[in-house]
Amino acid sequence: MTAPVERREEPLVFLYRLKPGMGPEYDRAHRAVWPEIIALLDEAGFCDYRIWRRGDLVVSSLRTKWGYDHAARVSAASAIQAKWTASMSHIFDEIVDANGEPLWLDLVFEHRT
Repeated sequence: MTAPVERREEPLVFLYRLKPGMGPEYDRAHRAVWPEIIALLDEAGFCDYRIWRRGDLVVSSLRTKWGYDHAARVSAASAIQAKWTASMSHIFDEIVDANGEPLWLDLVFEHRT
C-alpha cells in the first residue's frame, strides 16, 4: 500500500513492530530525541507527530504541512535521519513493507458527531 490520501484534518497513521522486550529502550530513545531530529521534522514539514506503544506494537500518527511525499523526500535525504535510523535499527522487528513503505493503517470505521 502506498501512502493514504492525505487530508489536512486527518492524520496519517502507521505502525511498527519492535523486537520482543525492546519497548523500554524505544521509550528511552524517544524521551531524548536528538535536537537535530526535531529540527529535521520541522524542516520537512512533519507536524502533530504522535507515537503510542503497547508492548512491542508502536502506532504513530502525523500530519504534514506540504504533503507526505515532500516530507519523506526531505527526511530520506538527511544524514542525521540515516544516523538516527541506524541507531534504532536493532530495536525494530518490522518497520516497512516489502516495497519500503511505512506500515500504513487503513481507516475501517469512523463515527463523527
